[in-house]
Amino acid sequence: MPKQGCEIGVVGLGTMGRNLVLNFADRGFSVAIYNRTAEKTREFMAREVGSRDIRPGYDLKEFAGLLRKPRAMITMISAGEPVDAMIRELLPVLEPGDLLIDGGNSHFTDTNRRSKFLAAKGILFMGLGVSGGEAGARFGPSLMPGGPREAYDRVGPVLEAAAARVNGEPCVAYLGRGSAGHYVKMVHNGIEYGLMELLAESYDLMKRGLGLGPEELHAVYAAWNEEELNSYLVEITARIFLKKDEQTGKPLIDLIRDEAKQKGTGMWTSWDAMDLQVATPDIDIAVVMRDLSGYRKERVAAAQAMSGPNPAFAGDRGRFVAKLKNALFAGMIVVYAQGLSLLKRASSIYAYGLELETVARIWRGGCIIRAVLLEDIRAAFQARADLDNLLLDARLGRQFLARQWDLREMVGVAADLGLPAPGLMMSLAYFDAYRSARLPANLTQAQRDYFGAHTFERLDTPGTFHVQWDED
Repeated sequence: MPKQGCEIGVVGLGTMGRNLVLNFADRGFSVAIYNRTAEKTREFMAREVGSRDIRPGYDLKEFAGLLRKPRAMITMISAGEPVDAMIRELLPVLEPGDLLIDGGNSHFTDTNRRSKFLAAKGILFMGLGVSGGEAGARFGPSLMPGGPREAYDRVGPVLEAAAARVNGEPCVAYLGRGSAGHYVKMVHNGIEYGLMELLAESYDLMKRGLGLGPEELHAVYAAWNEEELNSYLVEITARIFLKKDEQTGKPLIDLIRDEAKQKGTGMWTSWDAMDLQVATPDIDIAVVMRDLSGYRKERVAAAQAMSGPNPAFAGDRGRFVAKLKNALFAGMIVVYAQGLSLLKRASSIYAYGLELETVARIWRGGCIIRAVLLEDIRAAFQARADLDNLLLDARLGRQFLARQWDLREMVGVAADLGLPAPGLMMSLAYFDAYRSARLPANLTQAQRDYFGAHTFERLDTPGTFHVQWDED
């Protein structure tokens, strides 16, 4: 270890924390570690460290003493109160000029609060979004840092060395002030929700609609992953269908309970989008469908009590799969469009100073939503940094328009078969609403004025108006 101390410290040796430690050390950095449970630290040192320059602290004072001043440390612990508790524990060993980085999935408002609290004590604070799961943390995640520029400059070399790389470029960059990093990570996760919902719907349409088995489904998704749908989520979807249950030998996918849970980041995205009046219906419905999946007992009862169409498709199966692929790709464009529109609005409202080309660049590798499509998204913002919506980009717009009729057809097929495909339906509805020069919101304005005197605006005269709707 260099005499002046370790270059970076990591608090928390859970799955993400310990893999990030190994990543840092393998890139040649000296790392100090601390875990509240000392036994976990001892076990990690005994089993995984080897000859790497990793030094354990068994209490926070010892841990802080291992670090080069001014210190830089990352907490990799559960979001919420555990982060606040750890900050309280760390305060006695922190000094003005030290840098504390929260690498968990914290809500951006918590990051704002903590930044203000620590700034008053002369301590730098940075929110760091980390995406890529266990393998990403170990071998190269996408990293989304936000906070004071001087904080990023201090740890930038460490983060850039540890991040995934695409075409030689690290999948990390300084994103902006305040909670910019955690906000971008939140929206990343919202997009992730939307993409996963679309993939689940495509699976359902082929399983229940076409009667495809796991091996056939694997072949479809594997082929799709070789083309424009190439992405991490499509890749792992293909692999999932090959996994056999060790006990029964049956395809594991058929034994997994059809209830999905959420940890909040998709819901947070929807909440803030609604606060900022940005339409993100694909993300919203993805959250709703996870919630609805939890009503399993009620769904089973309803399936017995309520009838609907026969879900078996009787037409050309090859044509069905080809059109579904196009519909899925069109839907994915819309999901990214919604998420990036939210980032554009949030950057303006919260003064983050986000560059959406940079966001697209660092999402191309390491993270869960990485996809070939992000190359076109990056190019769209390179061409027009102020682009309001990806559908307005010439290339992406053409890609969507070339597939819109397949999307329309698959939405109709899903309705005819009685198979729920709300993500695909929302993608189409969003497109049709966005391209409508006139929407029926004039009736909504009239209704609100009728029952609540909320006033309305006119097309022919500026200002706000109210009328007495009932003459009597």
